[in-house]
Amino acid sequence: MKFSKIQKALSFCRRARIRLLGGPVRFGRNVYIGRNSSISGIYGLTFGDDVYIGKNVTIEVEGRIGSGVLIANNVGIVGRRDHDVFNNHLPAFHARTVREERSLSTPTVIEDGVWIGFGAVVMSGVTIGANAVVAAGSVVTRDVPAHSIVGGNPARVISSRLEQKIQLVQA
Repeated sequence: MKFSKIQKALSFCRRARIRLLGGPVRFGRNVYIGRNSSISGIYGLTFGDDVYIGKNVTIEVEGRIGSGVLIANNVGIVGRRDHDVFNNHLPAFHARTVREERSLSTPTVIEDGVWIGFGAVVMSGVTIGANAVVAAGSVVTRDVPAHSIVGGNPARVISSRLEQKIQLVQA
């Protein structure tokens, strides 16, 4: 994917702001970040090369996002347990948060070549395998196998990208 000079300049400014405010976040080469996106990694978040992040995306996890990843607009990659809700003696507002209690955080891994569709939500602690596709509006709560297409709430395997390729070759 090629970006215009204006897109590159705006994305450079957004990455600089994230480096200042978003905790220990590292970017590979050719990472584009869309308008109004929020990215933070309290305990560390790493991006590979050639990553596209659309507009209004929220990424607030620790972990790794691989190379060649496409993240559409309005996607959320967020913590599953950001607050200690199991302490029923405290109102949610006063519960410990992931910033205070690292054990509440579980790393998220999005491997190379993944495409996450518009409005999908990926909960922390999952691994999305290489070259998988997450359908628009899906809620990913468990690991996604490589080369699969998942959709729904909760997301489940709908198809395999490998099967589609075999069918196209046979046709």
